[in-house]
Amino acid sequence: MLTEHISPRFVDLDSWSTSDMTAAMYDGQLVACAAVRPALPAINAAVDDAASALRRGGRLVYVGAGTSGRIAIQDGAELRPTYDWPSDRIVFVMAGGMQAVLQSVEGAEDNEEKGAEAIARAGVDQHDVVMAVAASGTTPFTIGALRAAGARGALTIAVANNRGAPLFALARHRILIETGTEVLAGSTRMQAGTAQKIVLNLFSTAVMVKLGRVYRGLMVNMRASNAKLLRRAQIIVSQIVGCDENDAAQFVQRAEGDVKIAVLLALGWEQADAVEALLRHEGNLRAVIDELVHDAK
Repeated sequence: MLTEHISPRFVDLDSWSTSDMTAAMYDGQLVACAAVRPALPAINAAVDDAASALRRGGRLVYVGAGTSGRIAIQDGAELRPTYDWPSDRIVFVMAGGMQAVLQSVEGAEDNEEKGAEAIARAGVDQHDVVMAVAASGTTPFTIGALRAAGARGALTIAVANNRGAPLFALARHRILIETGTEVLAGSTRMQAGTAQKIVLNLFSTAVMVKLGRVYRGLMVNMRASNAKLLRRAQIIVSQIVGCDENDAAQFVQRAEGDVKIAVLLALGWEQADAVEALLRHEGNLRAVIDELVHDAK
């Protein structure tokens, strides 16, 4: 596993100057970014498959251990505030439980059965999308979880940083990001972790776009639940409709913080009609507006 190898280039790292050390680590981060590009076709296929499953009511299930698990949880945790993704449609399966997010739980990742048990407890089934992340691709907990998820009919996706990783044999979609040796041998929170975060950013963002939770590059599925988000909602409505922000604020208030409904109210819709149209188009604001334009012709 290249992620565990010692690179001859960095054997004297601890004797280097600060500037040489940070430059080397920075170069490693660029390597991580470059490693993602060859994986784009695999990411694209996973996105399309996942979006179809989630349209049918499935859940997003993130699986991991240690650094990889924490990175996966960070990605999933941001979906609700950014896209108003329902909390009951996201599941975290972390080796050692959620306490392992903040504090290492020794040995938690070494048991395949524990991974399978966690999947069973979560009630994973054929409607769900299971994203398993492991730098080595050999983590027993993650392997056990993905195997169990596949046996239950879930859509399985594996992200790993080593070619030929056992995790890939269990996944319908295999996302390989070959980041190679680390500046610090085995410290996969460095290059491997950065590449994993990029992959998850691309995957989850693209899925949310495909599900109609973005319109014209704006987070229209965001719900204005605090002062900062309320202000952002007003700006979004103003930008889409072309009204001033005071008027946009009134529409957001009438829509009880729902940006999509606020946009339609600003376009002259009645609230009940706006709700019905969004339901008819599975929440896709572009589809609703396109229908409105088509009907007006």
